[in-house]
Amino acid sequence: MTHALALPTRLSAGSLDAYIASVSSVPALTAEQERDLATRLRDDNDIEAARTLVLSHMRYVIHIARSYSGYGLALPDLIQEGSIGLMKAVKRFDPEMGVRLVSYAVHWIKSEIHEFVIKNWRIVKIATTKAQRKLFFNLRKHKKNLSWLNESEADAIANDLGVDKSAVYEMEKRLSNFDMAFDGHQDDNTESDELVHTPATFVADEELNPASLVETHDQTTHNSSQLQTALSNLDERSREIIAERWLSQEKSTLHELADKFHVSAERIRQLEKNAMNKVKKELGFRLCY
Repeated sequence: MTHALALPTRLSAGSLDAYIASVSSVPALTAEQERDLATRLRDDNDIEAARTLVLSHMRYVIHIARSYSGYGLALPDLIQEGSIGLMKAVKRFDPEMGVRLVSYAVHWIKSEIHEFVIKNWRIVKIATTKAQRKLFFNLRKHKKNLSWLNESEADAIANDLGVDKSAVYEMEKRLSNFDMAFDGHQDDNTESDELVHTPATFVADEELNPASLVETHDQTTHNSSQLQTALSNLDERSREIIAERWLSQEKSTLHELADKFHVSAERIRQLEKNAMNKVKKELGFRLCY
């Protein structure tokens, strides 16, 4: 059935106005005609009956779609999504329920349009939970003006819609934001080479730049190698003093090293100074080459 309903019909006019005029020219069904067509579709899978039900109710799809024109989306797109909802309703409609098809189909039409609006109103989807969806479609009409909500207004909206006040504030903040290109020009049609302050200009972490990481690693390895070479030219005692005083996480004091090597603290200081001078001289010599 779905494939047949998706086929082009005579209502595919060259313009939106002509399409709407064509839809309006399709006569409405009486309750008896509607029940007969729905029964034929249910019992015999009558595709022509389904087509008639859809076309005769397209006027309601257009009416509902127009009520969502304030979201900045094209009306033909809204009508198309509403038509999908109508076809789903026709497929599931039971003529024995005792209600008219239009009453049953309104939910399906709005559901498809809601999903389309939420997906396309912003690049980033701003309403994912049931409470957020409710606020997205009702918050603006509950606001009395364009200013930010005060506490009493937020409380009233939260009570009317059955959501938390924090959710009201969060949705108000989301609705006030706008999309921004990650990089490039603010306007793709601009002839200026000047870039605007888009996220690409300030979110980059230069510390994680691959080239910088490799360069830093190579420099660290080189310096460590040079230091180890310089230390290897010292005598064992001087090398240990330098390691304990400069290279260890828990650095030893002069007195601790004096006790260890059975000399005075002043002698340790002299040995340290002489060893540091030799290391600096060795490193300076090697850096020249």
